[in-house]
Amino acid sequence: MKTKLPRRTFLSGTALSVAALGTMGAQPFARAQDGKSPAVVTSGKTVTARDYLKSILYTKDEVKQWLAGKAFPFAKYNSEFGWLLRNARFQDGMDGSTSVYTYGLLDERITIHYKDQPCRINTYGNSYTQCHQVSDGETWQEVLAAHLQEPVRNFGVGGWSVYQAYRRMLKEEQRAPAEYIVFNIYDDDHFRSLDSWRNIRVPKHERFIEPTLPHVVVNVKDGRFEERPNVCPNPESVYHLCDLDWVAEAFKDDFSLKIMLAHLNAKTKNPELAYAEALKLATTHGIVTRIDTAEGLSKTADQLHHQSAYFASQRIVEKIEAFAKAQNKKVLFVLSYPPKSVTRFVTEGVRADQPFVDFLKQRGSPVVDLMQAHMDDFALIKGDLKAYLAKYWVGHYNPRGNYFCAYALMHKLVEMLAPKPPAYRADPAIMK
Repeated sequence: MKTKLPRRTFLSGTALSVAALGTMGAQPFARAQDGKSPAVVTSGKTVTARDYLKSILYTKDEVKQWLAGKAFPFAKYNSEFGWLLRNARFQDGMDGSTSVYTYGLLDERITIHYKDQPCRINTYGNSYTQCHQVSDGETWQEVLAAHLQEPVRNFGVGGWSVYQAYRRMLKEEQRAPAEYIVFNIYDDDHFRSLDSWRNIRVPKHERFIEPTLPHVVVNVKDGRFEERPNVCPNPESVYHLCDLDWVAEAFKDDFSLKIMLAHLNAKTKNPELAYAEALKLATTHGIVTRIDTAEGLSKTADQLHHQSAYFASQRIVEKIEAFAKAQNKKVLFVLSYPPKSVTRFVTEGVRADQPFVDFLKQRGSPVVDLMQAHMDDFALIKGDLKAYLAKYWVGHYNPRGNYFCAYALMHKLVEMLAPKPPAYRADPAIMK
């Protein structure tokens, strides 16, 4: 299937954290099923959970077509992880080119270089791991494999959270184990771990309906971290997302929904009725504040969302490293970012995930920080930032961006590998 979409692609272009709604001037209401008219009227009244959930319901035909593989072609339903990927051809690459996506028997992106050799490197994560917007042979895994002269598996899935990637790691390390794990985390992935139904936070797209997923429930104040399965555990249950009474009951206590409602109600002309609910939520999570303005409401929701998201990721990192230690594996974390985050760091010196970066450093976890790698690279160029970003990104990384990623993590990975990969082994039979 070949699908053409605007250059600002759906995974990087729409998967914004709810916090961004309060700071970036995003449209403060959900869209109706036709995607054209507001489904939630925010002017002059408080938006309730039921109001909002009604606006994002699927139609039965949408669910039927998706499950049958006839609509929303990016992904397919999976009970354990929420979704996996389909073979596809999308006109989403650089210069309007078509990208080819092919997946193997384990739903991994196919291995090309040295595929007949034993594999000791598995990679997990999101669309920056999957390498959305480049064809199969243009991924950073294939760049690595070509240079190292050994295969590198790609278990990345677009739109996934840190928690989904962790869950998949546990499964694939039983079916196709590797001694070395490269675990990629994109800056929205922290927030995604808290989502039980992604459409609460991200609108539907013609390629992807953003279904329910396994997630975590946290409370920083109490040190709470609970793992929760997909609330739609079989294909038939996805039809529940067409039933307002069911979703209203299932998601009435949903954390991401409460954050979304706080931001939505901060945009209304009469947000006072939302203050008490937001204050209760903040207090429950250990944030001492006063909420008596719309700005205060949005800022508190923003603080709570970030605090909870990074806390969740910290606990997941601990679980990843505990698993690796128990299985005698080694993990390299790689942090990825979209152009907007790089732009903010260059122009303001601010990165939202600094608490998480500090956490990794304090633990001594092996990490490749692509934000810093781009800062170092841009400092050498001394050119226009917009032109610099266009060099590497077309929404996600273009082929040149994937080369940048591969070589940014190359040295750290080679340091970890024992024995060294074929490209770095001393061999007296090789001419120098």
